[in-house]
Amino acid sequence: MRIFYSILLFVLAGLCEIGGGYMIWLWLRENKPWWFGAIGAIILIIYGVVATWQSANFGRVYAAYGGIFIIMAILWGWKVDGFIPDRYDIIGGIVALIGMAIIMYAPRN
Repeated sequence: MRIFYSILLFVLAGLCEIGGGYMIWLWLRENKPWWFGAIGAIILIIYGVVATWQSANFGRVYAAYGGIFIIMAILWGWKVDGFIPDRYDIIGGIVALIGMAIIMYAPRN
């Protein structure tokens, strides 16, 4: 159950980081109104808070989060931007997830 909760927090953090960053992207690159950027900034602050809810230390959480971020960015690009991942995107994402699982959930003394 603890691992499930941790993964849920990673996914929530990923949605906040990618969603907030995307709002700022739309504001600056796609000429959306200024409030897109403001909402994006608030969502990015929430991302920083959500990451603190993990039980591991900062370095481990942020290193492991990288693997989740890679997968979620690929999925976001596919579903939101219409970017179709190729086999190398998928292989790289799987490698990143394996690394994330080792960093975060490997048994330690």
